[in-house]
Amino acid sequence: MKVALLDKIKEALISVLPVAAIVYVLNIAGLIHLSTEELIVFGISALFLIFGIGMFSLGADLAMTPMGEQVGSGLTKSKSIKLLLSVAFLMGVLITVAEPDLSVLGEQVKDVINKQLLIWAVGVGVGIFLLLSVLKMLFKIQLSMMLFFFYMMLFAIASLVILNGNASFLPLAFDSGGVTTGPVTVPFIMALGVGIAMTIGGKNASENSFGMIAMCSVGPILAVMLLGIGIKGNISYETPSYSIESAYGSALFKTILHTAGEVLLALGLIVLFFALLQLFILKLPKKRIIKIAIGIIYTFIGLVTFLTAVNVGFMPIGYKLGTHLAEKDPWVIVVFGLLLGAVTVLAEPAVHVLNKQVEEITDGTVSKKSVMIALSIGVGISIALSMIRIIFDFSILYYVIPGYFISLGLSFFVPKLYTAIAFDSGGVASGPLTSGFILPLSIGVCTALQAQDSVLSLAFGIVAMVAMTPLITIQILGFRAVVAEHMRKKIALRRILDADDEQIIRFM
Repeated sequence: MKVALLDKIKEALISVLPVAAIVYVLNIAGLIHLSTEELIVFGISALFLIFGIGMFSLGADLAMTPMGEQVGSGLTKSKSIKLLLSVAFLMGVLITVAEPDLSVLGEQVKDVINKQLLIWAVGVGVGIFLLLSVLKMLFKIQLSMMLFFFYMMLFAIASLVILNGNASFLPLAFDSGGVTTGPVTVPFIMALGVGIAMTIGGKNASENSFGMIAMCSVGPILAVMLLGIGIKGNISYETPSYSIESAYGSALFKTILHTAGEVLLALGLIVLFFALLQLFILKLPKKRIIKIAIGIIYTFIGLVTFLTAVNVGFMPIGYKLGTHLAEKDPWVIVVFGLLLGAVTVLAEPAVHVLNKQVEEITDGTVSKKSVMIALSIGVGISIALSMIRIIFDFSILYYVIPGYFISLGLSFFVPKLYTAIAFDSGGVASGPLTSGFILPLSIGVCTALQAQDSVLSLAFGIVAMVAMTPLITIQILGFRAVVAEHMRKKIALRRILDADDEQIIRFM
């Protein structure tokens, strides 16, 4: 166990070190001005972030993934479709309602929408689409066709929101799709899909193992847009106070307690579902249950440590980076956004879970390295494009409409496995570090370059961009694999045709 934890921490160190290095280099170069206090707090937070990611990754391997797979396979083997669909819906609703990132989103827009109404509407959206994704696997419906249909519906509803005079609401709606697929829900839901797909079997089992996160990302966007149709008047947003003071004394203790409470609630609901199924359906041996219990403890400690580090050290620094760099030169923030986005995604805890599952399900056909490169390129481009949008002040629809049309169009030309992985990776990439570091950076840039009342329409939407661009880059990776295979076959055929007749053995 100790060896496994050390390996995970080493992996986390490699992931977090580039982000921390960029911040310190910018400060040394004089592009930003951080106080000694801020530098120390950020450094300590980075260390805790590394430890938190390591603990979470080990916990996901020991508990979250096995729990999801066992629940998926156990419910499928029960041959009760009603039970499977009912549990999928309830799990989707309750786990989403308990997701820490969603609570933060609701708190920020509570003056516009009732916080509990928003949270439960998003929860129901995830529940419905988790149910639909189970039906997709049971009835072997193509993921690309379902996504095409629902995204067309999404853009139709977006036009109604614009006609209602609430175009500034759209970035918030698109961001909600990334926020709800957080570090608590992603490993469990992904493993649930694997358990169901492998139990059903068939030649498309590997492809069907992915796609649940993709479907669950659509539901929240539709739910929040439907709420936006009913809102009248202008939507305002007040920038929160990004202060380093929460790193000390009672403020730090309150942050830890609040974070622990949210994580405990989210994990508790998953454990409760698993315990009930274990009692009545699964009946796993005692040794496996003990191992899962240890994994849950690792997951809890890891998530609390990770989220506390993000809230205490990364949010204030992210905001300050945005304001300082934008004041220097707006185009500096575009280049910086490209670089920062490329390395930030490496530190998202759920990304490591996705990569491990991709390698296992595909038997190494899709390598961890290739997925990480595609994710880094995609997220880097998304941050740079978001900075350009803030500078020139235009709607997020100029990005998301062509972006999703390109990604959906590519799905008809690349292997279905790559499409499923790509759409899952979008939800995974837009994790808590994106909302806790990149979003404050975006708000800082917008505050420096634009008016306060434009923050909601311009700074928000960056999470949605992070969720969208990997859909394209990973499918391009799949398209490259198709072209490479075609070229290999063509070269092999040419060698056969060009071979000397003397080298051909004839059997007469």
